Amino acid sequence: MRAESALRIVPPLRRALPYILVATVLCCQPVALKAQSATRSTPDVVPVAPPEPKVAVKAVDATADKNTAPKTPPPAATPAAEAASPPPASSAAQAVTAPVATDPAAPAATNAAAPADAPSGGQEKPALPGPVVDMPLVHSVIATALEFLGPRTLEHHTSREFVLWGLGALTALDPTLTLDSRGADIRLLSGQTSLLSRSAPPAENDEGWAQLAVDFISAARDHSDGVRAATREDLVQAFFDELFNHLDPYSRYIGPSSASTDRQARVGGEADAGLTLARKGRDIVVSAVNANGPAWSVTVDTGDKLLAVNNRLTAGQSLKTVTEWLQGDEGSRVTLRLLTPGQRRGHTVVINRAKVPPETVFAFASGSLVVLRVTAFSSDTAEEMSQYLDQATQDPNLKGLIIDLRGNRGGVLQQAVTAAALLLDRGVAAVTDGRDAQANHIWAVQGGDMTNGLPIAILVDGRTASAAEILAAALADHRRAVVIGSSTLGKGLVQTVAQLPDQGELFVTWSRVIAPLHWPLQGLGVMPQICTSLGRSDTARQMHDLANGHLDNQPAVLASRSARFPLPVPRILAVRKACPAALGSDGDMDVARSVLENKAWYKTAITAMPDDPSALPAATHE
Repeated sequence: MRAESALRIVPPLRRALPYILVATVLCCQPVALKAQSATRSTPDVVPVAPPEPKVAVKAVDATADKNTAPKTPPPAATPAAEAASPPPASSAAQAVTAPVATDPAAPAATNAAAPADAPSGGQEKPALPGPVVDMPLVHSVIATALEFLGPRTLEHHTSREFVLWGLGALTALDPTLTLDSRGADIRLLSGQTSLLSRSAPPAENDEGWAQLAVDFISAARDHSDGVRAATREDLVQAFFDELFNHLDPYSRYIGPSSASTDRQARVGGEADAGLTLARKGRDIVVSAVNANGPAWSVTVDTGDKLLAVNNRLTAGQSLKTVTEWLQGDEGSRVTLRLLTPGQRRGHTVVINRAKVPPETVFAFASGSLVVLRVTAFSSDTAEEMSQYLDQATQDPNLKGLIIDLRGNRGGVLQQAVTAAALLLDRGVAAVTDGRDAQANHIWAVQGGDMTNGLPIAILVDGRTASAAEILAAALADHRRAVVIGSSTLGKGLVQTVAQLPDQGELFVTWSRVIAPLHWPLQGLGVMPQICTSLGRSDTARQMHDLANGHLDNQPAVLASRSARFPLPVPRILAVRKACPAALGSDGDMDVARSVLENKAWYKTAITAMPDDPSALPAATHE
């Protein structure tokens, strides 16, 4: 093993992020679809000009559906979009949201027939009690979702389709219940008995179909023990689960509890000091300092013993209790008494609490190389990368940079673009294309490479997805990095995020990602220049050939870069089989070191990448 040492940022050395030319500024925090409209944008991402109603991407073969004009969106707030990680793990795009529908649901229908097993006296058998369900809130959630979904899904669907799909939840909860939508009326059946019949509203009438959905759910609760036993949360989750079963695998509904957890991962949870604590014997010590947290710029170091928090002694307290002492209102002050190992006297620091997303970038030095391990793309990831790059480039003996994206499931799209801008002088980092005009952007960057052309290797594996794939594709297509590992997941769809009246969230796929050389990420993933998933002997052969000036995986790289949307599955599988997706290994890091330490090898791998889309082989559509 080579000697490795942790990097820590020296605050005065921080350098401003390069300017980035983008089509629009995108947010990462979903916003309630009521009156609030607060957004958060990353500093140094500068919108040079507002996007046109439709961004023309002449070189891209992924065009929007021109046959269906999107509905005129009502004025409201701007939720976020994510490039986003595939479920269940979780970009940046603005979306015009729909106002919350507040009309209360109508009473349950009066024309419901009595159940077949009703007593002969005309009285129904007493229903089993169930949880109280706030049906006006269910109505509001469904109406808001319909208005949000209408103009944003990749393919056009009507409110009629959405609701009929969602009402399949009634059958899932009680298999005796079915829907009959073959005629002018929509009917709810229990066996052969009609429980409710309603005239179908116009297909695009959001409010009408939301009311129909609530009427049918209410009627089902009146007649079915299985549906009656479901809570409001169960009913809403089941409705959206059935609806999204008919769309792509990344569009989904997340209930209030899970949505809150996801939001904290993207933008930070409760305000705190930005410290991670651990127990060491009888002491509580600082085990990590968040690079973007409020404690980073004060005299707190890992290994420091925490003696007191706001004059409360930590001796005898549990780790959980002391961690909670560090939390409080955003901007409030917390005073820490610390003892540094080897010192006889403690010192006191005062920190202003802040909401900080979990740290996503970790750095260490390995000889003449620096390794940046990026675990996800939160709202601060690019800033963290900038700080580490600023420190690393102060070393005159630095020979290269390794960016480890293995296992990175993605996150905020804007952060991937901003990270690419730290390492590119100029150019297009990605293109997003969808049916909604606001989903269409050409993500161009300009500002300057922080590393002045330092050789870069990027490690990927079969779990690398979404925003991580966007960064890898951008640097590879611009001949700025050698990608090493296996084919990545192939998640090239972007979700926009909306917060619903129940505090749950909708993640709706609204655009496709096109890489700089015009190929679609969805399905294909990023094909590495050096493949390590075929075994050690194959990797050794590739390295031998690389030393002789030949890149063995070049045909597969060219095949992937010449692909164009729409791409049939057989074509995707034929390309990906050259380097099957697999988990990363220690050998990936060894290959990266060898490539970066040998200039001739690095040049061979870089120049094997095409630098002009017109020079690629003709795309085929099988």
